Amino acid sequence: MSTTNNKKTINLALQGGGAHGAFAWGVLDKLIEDGRLEVEGLCATSAGTMNACAYAYGKYTGGLEQARQTLHDLWWNIAKTGAAYSPIKQLPYEKLMNQMGNSWNMDQSPAFMMFDTFIRTFSPYQWNQFDFNPLKDVLEKVIDFEELRACKCTKLFISATHVQSGRVRVFHANEMSLDVALASACLPFLFKAVEVDGEDYWDGGYMGNPALYPLFYETGARDLMVVHINPMNRPETPTSSPDIMNRINEISFNSSLIKEMRAIAFVKKLISTDMLKEEYKCQFKDVLLHSVRADEAMMDLSVASKFNTDWEFLTMLKERGRSTMQQWLDEHFDKVGKVDSVDVQGEFLQSVNRIFERKTN
Repeated sequence: MSTTNNKKTINLALQGGGAHGAFAWGVLDKLIEDGRLEVEGLCATSAGTMNACAYAYGKYTGGLEQARQTLHDLWWNIAKTGAAYSPIKQLPYEKLMNQMGNSWNMDQSPAFMMFDTFIRTFSPYQWNQFDFNPLKDVLEKVIDFEELRACKCTKLFISATHVQSGRVRVFHANEMSLDVALASACLPFLFKAVEVDGEDYWDGGYMGNPALYPLFYETGARDLMVVHINPMNRPETPTSSPDIMNRINEISFNSSLIKEMRAIAFVKKLISTDMLKEEYKCQFKDVLLHSVRADEAMMDLSVASKFNTDWEFLTMLKERGRSTMQQWLDEHFDKVGKVDSVDVQGEFLQSVNRIFERKTN
């Protein structure tokens, strides 16, 4: 790890995305190894929650190198548990053909197609009456949530979707528990809703992937780095049923993030144009936004591969995350604390009409 004194403080936002969360593992691993960025706050959802909890717990119990080890242990145990309990098991020839073809997708796997049809026909209240969740065993092995609740070195903001109201609830570090982590990653077609404080919750990605606003009000860091898992852009319109479902999944799980980007852009405009009354200026923070995009790294992966927990697949994603983070550091580190490294309006909010006009002019 770098010993440079040129440390800068940032906040991180970690998206969810099943096994694709191993990409963010790689981003965090490279960030720790580089050593120039200090993380004050982490907001996260679903797989991002697993990464955030592992990072915060490891850092609290043994420093940054322990955080790095805890992230490794998390994903190693996910792979180990997946190999033992996953209902989607490719046949040896399928895995060999996929690896020879440099593809990790499982869209054409008979096991995945049968599983996908099954969970769209029967609810977990029918087929998973005992609410078996292999992720529970993984988290119990890797993270002591009682210790995590005492963590003061990293601020945690974990998103889950309240089933009855359809609103996001953000849990803080002192509220963390095994159930909160499971609620944040509760896909409703796989698991029963998770009860926390007498209320039922589903995956946070539906309403906050992740929720960014706590970082504006409850941290001092001005810089916010969003680690994307779900690609924002695709070069072609999907035509096959699996590809259509994949794109719908990506759009749905990016929608809440785009809405928050719009709010950030609006506040930045109010501040830059001096439209705020003097007595209200102290209530707003001019956030500097940074974006570690997974578009290129995830372009060849479909929604089916989010269920792929093979160790080789997870470590491949980790290396893609490390490479993407290294490229970001090389290009944008000097901008941290000074300016945005992403054009919020152009990258996230520009209307389709304006994009079309630009292309035709």
